[in-house]
Amino acid sequence: MNQKANMKNNVAFSLPNILTYGRILAVPAVAFCFYFEGTTPRWIAVGLFVLAAITDFFDGYLARAWQQQSALGRMLDPIADKLLVSVCLLMLAADGTIGGWSIIAALIILCREILVSGLREFLAELQVSVPVTQLAKWKTTVQMVAIGLLLAGPAGDLIFTYTSLLGLTALWVAAVLTLYTGYDYFRAGIGHLITE
Repeated sequence: MNQKANMKNNVAFSLPNILTYGRILAVPAVAFCFYFEGTTPRWIAVGLFVLAAITDFFDGYLARAWQQQSALGRMLDPIADKLLVSVCLLMLAADGTIGGWSIIAALIILCREILVSGLREFLAELQVSVPVTQLAKWKTTVQMVAIGLLLAGPAGDLIFTYTSLLGLTALWVAAVLTLYTGYDYFRAGIGHLITE
């Protein structure tokens, strides 16, 4: 009995899972930065976001390399990613960094995250896995770059005038890739939906 409990504790506190917990904790910390004026809080938000994005790569890589993959990690990893992206987009929209037509790009990304999560959950019940495509990885990269630039926003514009513009452009590119990769996922899953 004690051996089982120790094994569960080892999984729960493995380094890959600790990195995932850190990414989840970064979400409210980034949001908190928006409640302060000036450029320093924006740079802190960028720093936290970049650290969180880096852990997204390392938690999966280390879990595979050290054979520490777990059900807990597989569950929390996509949740941490979606929380980070969603909260950042919502805060950026609330403070006006993302505004006008660019809200549509943010909505496309948010809707796709929710729809694909629902589809993955349904297919998991049927024991069908949908692998992540190379294009989906590119979409995630562009999306993270866009959010990082937009988090810098006005603070970044003081150093490089086009920081916000580049961020909004990357957000639209991510939205287009989001539509395409979202379609790919639904095309892969539609046969199972119709059969059901």
